[in-house]
Amino acid sequence: MILDAYKVAHIHPEAQIGKNVKILPFSYIDKDVIIGDNCEIGPNSTILSGSRIGKNCKIFPGAVIGAIPQDLKFNGEYTTVEIGDYTTIREHATINRGTKFNNKTSVGSNCLVMAYSHVAHDCMVGDHCILANCVNLAGHVIIEDYAILEGMAAVQQFVHIGAHAFITGGSLVRKNVPPYVKAAREPLSYVGVNTIGLQRRGYDTKDIQHIENIYRWLFVKGFNISNALRKIQEEIPPSKYREQIYNFVKTSNKGIMRGVNGLTS
Repeated sequence: MILDAYKVAHIHPEAQIGKNVKILPFSYIDKDVIIGDNCEIGPNSTILSGSRIGKNCKIFPGAVIGAIPQDLKFNGEYTTVEIGDYTTIREHATINRGTKFNNKTSVGSNCLVMAYSHVAHDCMVGDHCILANCVNLAGHVIIEDYAILEGMAAVQQFVHIGAHAFITGGSLVRKNVPPYVKAAREPLSYVGVNTIGLQRRGYDTKDIQHIENIYRWLFVKGFNISNALRKIQEEIPPSKYREQIYNFVKTSNKGIMRGVNGLTS
């Protein structure tokens, strides 16, 4: 059932609209759009072909979802935008479709994409992520679950940001950011483990200290990346956190951000 659509919202007859969806005036819903139950589509929103929106989402005024990629290599191929459940897209945020590289752009469930943010083609944003006001993601960026990017952060194409990472406002993110860390300064550097965020999500002190010990070898003690990885394998007891961080860094073809001593991969 569609509520409050009136005659001033354009809803293509082929769009698939779930139950109890509220569509406010002057919105544009194109063909080949799927909107899940209990969503609210604010006035002047534009949802274009290929958009897939989960249940209980809120789309605020002026948001544009599903526009074609801002990529000169795009040749009209069929691609999509997929947004999970309980995600909020604030005013004038834009999320573009994918290209043939990945065939889709995705934003997970329980995310908050704040005003004027941009998620470019082929990005993959996990669950419980926050992109604050004016965050800009170039194409092919991967952001894992629970990552937070503060306002006006800009992320270069193909960058990978790990789970539970926290990136301060205005940062220029040119290299990969491993999981569980705080990143700041210019050029972007390690400034510690995201202790407060982990505590809020139920991580105990022992696990947080274990993660801190891993990053001391990687970012604080002055080793280059290859030697730091070797020392982590030798000195840190095996755990899911050690393997997660080790594998993230080992497979970071783009390199990772600087440590406290200015070392880079």
